[in-house]
Amino acid sequence: MTYKVPFVDPGKNYKMIKAEIDAAFFDVLSKGNLIMREELERFEKNLAAFVGTKYAVGLSSGYHALLISLIAAGIGASNEVIVPAHTFLATASAVVNAGGIPVLVDVAEDYNINVNKIEEAITPKTKAIIPVHLNGRVCDMDAIMAIAQKYNLVVIEDTCQSLGATFKGKQAGSFGLTGCWSFYPFKILGCYGDGGAITTNDTNVARMASLYRYNGEDKETGEYYYHGCTCLLDNLQAAFLDIKLRHLPSWIKRRQEIAECYRRGLADIEELKLPHFEDNRFVDVYQNYVIRTTKRDGLVNYLKENGVEVLIHWRTPYYRYKALNLEDRNFPETEAICQEVFSLPMNVEISDEQVDYVIETIRSFFKRCS
Repeated sequence: MTYKVPFVDPGKNYKMIKAEIDAAFFDVLSKGNLIMREELERFEKNLAAFVGTKYAVGLSSGYHALLISLIAAGIGASNEVIVPAHTFLATASAVVNAGGIPVLVDVAEDYNINVNKIEEAITPKTKAIIPVHLNGRVCDMDAIMAIAQKYNLVVIEDTCQSLGATFKGKQAGSFGLTGCWSFYPFKILGCYGDGGAITTNDTNVARMASLYRYNGEDKETGEYYYHGCTCLLDNLQAAFLDIKLRHLPSWIKRRQEIAECYRRGLADIEELKLPHFEDNRFVDVYQNYVIRTTKRDGLVNYLKENGVEVLIHWRTPYYRYKALNLEDRNFPETEAICQEVFSLPMNVEISDEQVDYVIETIRSFFKRCS
């Protein structure tokens, strides 16, 4: 189906910066700079500067950023790690594959971990916490860092959806031991395949990640330091990402403008909850524009029938899948969210006219329901 308003339009995004992307492609290929060359080093330097950390290490995915961070933090057998019940499965899977035990905590109305429920989940086996900054909104990091200090916990930030978001002026990915980034194509900063990174202020973690991503080998000396894996960021993708990073501030501004248009156009619909939370400590970047209604499925079908592509992220909470062997400790907010939320088109390619059409279509649905 060809949508009047696609959820994302990567082809149009490419055309917006085609000259720069094409030049980078031919430059990298003509030089033969395929693995761990200056393009990767330059992007890592610029990403670290953007986030406000000393180091960035390019990896093949956000999942590997989480896994390597957990290994660097010493997470192993019998170590418990607190993760939110409402997130992408990779957050918990990284804990399991590092040898740890994910302990789930429910989320609050802003879709991020409920900081008032963290302490009740802490046991003598708890070693770390992974706050997930979901949908482009940072968690309450004052509360989380205070809890981590009180119980001597490592904080690993799952920042895969929040590049550019801030809490009290401080960038996501600069609070904990590491920030873990995904550059999956549809992220706010996406490459043309998959990619990820770690940001950190810890010299030892940065070096460990740099070695681990390439089979544990120091390429300069040939010495092996870890039983690592091959999960480094492709050099060509690094070149593309470095170009996109230059555009990111203006792209974030555009997302915030679209979010404000949605807010103005939909705020008076009582049956909708919009992702605008009145707290000036936070600046959101709207990786996803998530709306919530008990009429979710009907509205989703109506939008699709009228040419608006939307996305329901997780209809079923990930802990419900028996094969994953995760403990369900009763998470009412997560359960409700999975029944009520979906995301509207939110991308820098969308036009004002398309935004207006989405708003008009939603208003038409609720007018019919009244």
